[in-house]
Amino acid sequence: MDVLLLGASGRIGHRVANELLDRGHDVTGVSRSGEVEGVEDASFVAVAGDATDPDDVAQLAAGHDAVASTLGPGEDTSPDVLVNMMEAVIEGLRRASVDRLVWTGGAGGLSVGPDTRLVETDDFPDEWEPLARAAIDAYDVLADDDDLEWTYLAPAALIEPGERTGEYRTAAGELVADEDGESYISMEDFAVALADELEEANAVHTYLGTGY
Repeated sequence: MDVLLLGASGRIGHRVANELLDRGHDVTGVSRSGEVEGVEDASFVAVAGDATDPDDVAQLAAGHDAVASTLGPGEDTSPDVLVNMMEAVIEGLRRASVDRLVWTGGAGGLSVGPDTRLVETDDFPDEWEPLARAAIDAYDVLADDDDLEWTYLAPAALIEPGERTGEYRTAAGELVADEDGESYISMEDFAVALADELEEANAVHTYLGTGY
């Protein structure tokens, strides 16, 4: 598979790139600078691109089998840019006639109980709420699209660098937590989950939670 990876220079992005490359896929990694550290493979090409520009996305996506996104706002950028990115990516993929998209979303919109999302719980950190709300708004844009074969893949409540075990669980629309109520996944195993979904397409048109 020939995959365009948006946000390839991020902590999750370069792990996804390496996971896909280890599986024999070709990967074009997009970042604003055109530089991606931590990925060394003959089947990897790093390019510069603007994920808020549908024309740019269309040019980059043309000829690829699928697009994966690990996009996020920069440190000095409003979280609301996620909505702009989503709109631009959807339009760019339409123009490029690429219909498969796996988008790395947020856990804040996942259900944790009857009519309750994670972002609405008392323990959800206040400083994370603007990003979580913006991610939900971006998901709402994607959910309205019937043209793309999309999957909105969310990590657990806590995602950090760690070990690649190859093990994880998923739940449609729900936060994945262990028996003690802890919701966690390593970035390495999240990359496994994303690559699996790209290859297998088991959760098309689904907001899918991941975790242990």
